[in-house]
Amino acid sequence: MNKNPYEVLGVARDASDADIKKAYHKLVMQYHPDKNPGDKSAEEKFKEINNAFDILKDPQKRAAYDRFGDAAFAGGNGASAGAGFGGGNPFGNGAFHFDMGGGAGMDDILREAMRGFGFGDFGGGAARGAQAARGRDLLDEVTISLQDAYFGTTHTVKFSSNVECEKCHGNGTDDGKPAPACPKCGGTGYVHTRQGFFAMETPCPECNGLGRKIDKKCSECGGTGTVHKSRTLEVKIPAGIDDGARLRLAGQGEAGQNGAPAGDFYLDVHVKPDARFERVGADLVSRIDIPFTTLAMGGEIEVDTIDDKKLSVKVPSGTQVGEKLRVRGHGMPSRRAGSFGDLYILVNVQIPTKLTEKQKKILTEFAETKSGKKGWF
Repeated sequence: MNKNPYEVLGVARDASDADIKKAYHKLVMQYHPDKNPGDKSAEEKFKEINNAFDILKDPQKRAAYDRFGDAAFAGGNGASAGAGFGGGNPFGNGAFHFDMGGGAGMDDILREAMRGFGFGDFGGGAARGAQAARGRDLLDEVTISLQDAYFGTTHTVKFSSNVECEKCHGNGTDDGKPAPACPKCGGTGYVHTRQGFFAMETPCPECNGLGRKIDKKCSECGGTGTVHKSRTLEVKIPAGIDDGARLRLAGQGEAGQNGAPAGDFYLDVHVKPDARFERVGADLVSRIDIPFTTLAMGGEIEVDTIDDKKLSVKVPSGTQVGEKLRVRGHGMPSRRAGSFGDLYILVNVQIPTKLTEKQKKILTEFAETKSGKKGWF
């Protein structure tokens, strides 16, 4: 029986997502195998912590647990952080997380809960019970500059995870061929028992709910179909990506056990604020100081663009402070291929702090003119 995930993380049943995450990260740092080499109790505690977090961070799994308890995950379809994973988070820096939607869906949770209460299978047939565990989804995050977001870039991720065993091709058998159906459960993964008037379905004790009987296990993976290895992924971040966007690489998560589908890999992208440009959708805004003489009489100014070019921009006479000058096509790449947002020059003026006697005289004469008395200067 799995331990109460709330007790494992030391949080109340009404704890917020932030409190759960905070408790999880604190315990992970304390019991991480890298900090407790050779300590089997710490390794088991680390597995329990990941298992508990896997349930409580997912709204559907948490709701199922709150309603059904352990019965919500009968048959092995619940959270199993650390199982088959060597007992540790593969990312020592703590930036990597697991299972962003992988594993059991809500239908699977309800199906297993109904099994536990004696109602049998529904909606999916017996073959659903023999389904091996899908690989975990993996999540990483990266922070890039606005210029990288403009051009697009590549993020290299180095980590370790379960991958398909090359020796048995993921089947878990010594000869590398798919194992035959379990004779006890007929390949369903479940056996039927009775307790009084109630018919019960429980995981098959011969195949542990897998539905296949492996007589001679693969010497490389021990019958799981997966091995733990270091990996490197090159994730292409497209030009024009938005802050907070999530990229998905299908099938690049952890390998599933005994030939089950692999999980997916996700990358959350954050874009740092830029000192020169403010991003507004696909447009960019740059605040630039322009001499008040140029604003009054008109002229041209030179401005920088996000791709490190210089542009000459006309300033109409009479331009006011706070107005925006529009430069088409020099913003961020937009979702439409070959399309770009615009660059807006937000007009500002810098008042000189030191004037020569000649400059003071000219400005005084100007202030005494009719237009000056109207408050232009």
